Amino acid sequence: MSQPSAFAIAGRLVGPGHAPYVIAEMSGNHNGDIGRAFTLIDAAAEAGADAVKLQTYTADTITIDHHGPGFDLEDGLWAGRSLYELYQEAHTPWDWHPALFEHARKRGITAFSTPFDATAVDFLHGLDAPAYKIASFELVDLPLVALAARTGRPLIMSTGMASEAEIAEAVSAARDAGATDICLLHCVSGYPTPAGEANLARIGKLARDHGVTVGLSDHTMGVAVPIAAVALGACVIEKHFTLRRADGGPDCEFSLEPEELKALVEGTRIAWEAIGSPEAKLKPSEEASLSCRRSLYVVADIKAGETITEANVRSIRPGYGMAPKELPRVLGKRAKGDLARGTPLDWSMVEG
Repeated sequence: MSQPSAFAIAGRLVGPGHAPYVIAEMSGNHNGDIGRAFTLIDAAAEAGADAVKLQTYTADTITIDHHGPGFDLEDGLWAGRSLYELYQEAHTPWDWHPALFEHARKRGITAFSTPFDATAVDFLHGLDAPAYKIASFELVDLPLVALAARTGRPLIMSTGMASEAEIAEAVSAARDAGATDICLLHCVSGYPTPAGEANLARIGKLARDHGVTVGLSDHTMGVAVPIAAVALGACVIEKHFTLRRADGGPDCEFSLEPEELKALVEGTRIAWEAIGSPEAKLKPSEEASLSCRRSLYVVADIKAGETITEANVRSIRPGYGMAPKELPRVLGKRAKGDLARGTPLDWSMVEG
């Protein structure tokens, strides 16, 4: 498939040829305190992130209050809790959203969200959300994908746990519903994800298979994996963040602190700038080094008419003489005139 065109989120171009779009995922790290949510937005803006992302659901729109197999978590960070209890704690109250969106606008950072059901899509549409994110767990909810796509806003979809067929179905559902600006985020839905399981080789395949902008929703610790992802073609990086992991919260263990988020923004930008072009072209920083390349020099005085040998002409630094590849053609020829030690050799000095 051909390379996708860039698209805009709140005026910021996203896609190939543009600096990585960094999304700071707040999730439930506000810990139920709207003041902390405002401070998280401030921290994301100060770190240089392009967007801060919320999650729009209630415990009742994402699950039911029930205990039993599947509803009670047995493994991982949230073992011993029910889904309902977890989502009650982690959700962002809907009546906060207008104030959080407005605060983000004042701080010069884009705010948007992940809807988890149809009512959330409608609610966010009423807030003029500039983009929609489909979480990995909802990628198989094709009616939800289609509903978000019909808003006409850019659609970002995480692919954690999804099969090739499920990803293709989600992309088709989005396109059939009118979506033209689609980004797929490679994702491993492990919380946290060991770096050895990050499987960044998937990034290029997603782009080739689906002809969309690609990125990474990352749950590894630290910033090394997302920086590497940019070098492999990721145009969007999503990462959970918090003010301090020591403060606790449902996602704190795999979230970045503000200084780490800043390092992520700077590191991914540097990685993007470093990709450059596959063409072999002299860079401005290299020009001063040209003089130190090897070339042919007279290393012992040569009299006019004397034979040039390996004893009196060698390949050495600096680089003002003939190219070293000319040495076999020069050897055995005679000097046209006296040549002093330290002279850069030129064809004008050689007979024949």
